[in-house]
Amino acid sequence: MKTYMAKPETVERKWYVVDASGVPFGRLASQVAHILRGKNKPVFTPNVDTGDYVIVINSDKAVLTGKKLTQKYFKTYSGYQGGLKETQFKKMMEEKSDVALLRAIKGMLPKNALGRAMAKKVKIYKGATHPHEAQHPELITVKGGRN
Repeated sequence: MKTYMAKPETVERKWYVVDASGVPFGRLASQVAHILRGKNKPVFTPNVDTGDYVIVINSDKAVLTGKKLTQKYFKTYSGYQGGLKETQFKKMMEEKSDVALLRAIKGMLPKNALGRAMAKKVKIYKGATHPHEAQHPELITVKGGRN
């Protein structure tokens, strides 16, 4: 039996909508990364982008367990002395919850050109509406949610 290797031009992509309200942050990020990577498909090939498009709504309503809101920090470093900036996760979730979720998802994707291409297929919105109705996305639920 031959091993099937997917080709980029033959991959069929679907659109999915994920509601983030009440879902643990890391669990949501890992399952979205799983879909973006294409691991939920039988034609998964590691060196080909076989993933689907994912729309995440209500990103500001994702929950964090434990004391992560106050103890976790986002750090950016410019490379210069004194160039370390820290932002508390609570402030990040209030102001830029979509950026925080995107950063968590990107951290779970491959660190190469293929991973950057996969990251472009996720659309994250703070509210419950999105402009992608024309693609007829399918609603999926994240396993392990606290709804």
